[in-house]
Amino acid sequence: MSQLNKIMKAVNKLSVECLFAKASYLISGGHLLKEPRPSCTGALSLYDPPNEKRRSRKPFPQRRISVFSSRARVSFVSRRLRHRPPLSSPAPVRQRQRAAMLRSCTAGPPGSLRRALPAAAPVVRRRLRECAARIPEAGAVLDILEKCPESQRKGEFPVVVFEGLDATGKTTVTQSVKDALGAVLLRSPPACISQWRTIFDEEPTPIRRAFYAAGNYILASEIAKASTQAPVIVDRYWHSTAAYTIATETDGNIQNLPPDDDAVYKWPEDLLKPDLVLLLTVSPEERARRLEGRGLERTKEEAELEANSLFRQRIEESYRRMVNPACQEVDASPSKEEVFKTVLQLIKKHCAL
Repeated sequence: MSQLNKIMKAVNKLSVECLFAKASYLISGGHLLKEPRPSCTGALSLYDPPNEKRRSRKPFPQRRISVFSSRARVSFVSRRLRHRPPLSSPAPVRQRQRAAMLRSCTAGPPGSLRRALPAAAPVVRRRLRECAARIPEAGAVLDILEKCPESQRKGEFPVVVFEGLDATGKTTVTQSVKDALGAVLLRSPPACISQWRTIFDEEPTPIRRAFYAAGNYILASEIAKASTQAPVIVDRYWHSTAAYTIATETDGNIQNLPPDDDAVYKWPEDLLKPDLVLLLTVSPEERARRLEGRGLERTKEEAELEANSLFRQRIEESYRRMVNPACQEVDASPSKEEVFKTVLQLIKKHCAL
């Protein structure tokens, strides 16, 4: 009987060793081990593949294998598991990632903003060409744009642009300056395409902005021709297109606008520049009072100006951040005569009239 017990113990011991060897073979990726090594946790580790440094294998997922016999339960953990990198990043890395995330949140959506605001005439033509099959008016605008020279040069007479929100007095001031200087008065979008404005206002932002940008390039050819004969006064130009695009594509308050040195505030290199840009501003209360007596049809963006004060603030701040040329701000709250006098002084100072 004692001899039989010895045989059974030997068989059990051999079975456990075979199970250990098989498990070790599976974990090590097919490498048999000469002898087990104790792990740092007190369990029995059987994973020690040769040429560890020369093998570029991904760490195995965490697993704990249990081997059962009639007399023993042995548990072991992969040696590679004990040496894998921690799941969490070091504190400096997490801080840098969080800072980058915050910068991206506060800097607005640059990708969508670049797509919404055409940077040059070729981009405008391409967008109009892509939607011409669906929107016949886009093809008509494109035909007019194609007839304009690619590079326009201003004549010897000055070009003055008036910018500002609705009900800031642009129409009244531009007409008074035109009469005082014997100038030519132009508006954006120009008369040749302004009848299609309501159609494009219902389109997605990239198409809508392509229409207004095309109007600027068409207007530039008219400015170049008119400035050879007389001073030119322009009611809105590129700054309006850029300011409304930036404000529309940005959410929240003015802190979410692109930084001051962002390229969206710069004038397009292939668009004729004016000599002076005047930004007319009034208080929100004064502007609301003036709008009550107008009764004119408004676009969606103009209607949103009344309902959304943050939208209005983003537009005004975008105007102020424009560069090359920058906007000269003029308080249009006083009487018509006082505003006209201030504007005329600025024109004579900057345009040598």
